[in-house]
Amino acid sequence: MTVLRWLGGFVVLFWLIGILFRIGGDLINILLIIAAIVFIIDVFSNKRRSM
Repeated sequence: MTVLRWLGGFVVLFWLIGILFRIGGDLINILLIIAAIVFIIDVFSNKRRSM
């Protein structure tokens, strides 16, 4: 699971770089926003389970 978190972190990082430098199309940005939301929900749901 930690590999997926690292991968999600890299996706969010490159997405932010893409937005800052206007690289990529709108569809890619929408898909990456959805991926970032799923990543954040997964992180918070795992924190609740481990408590």
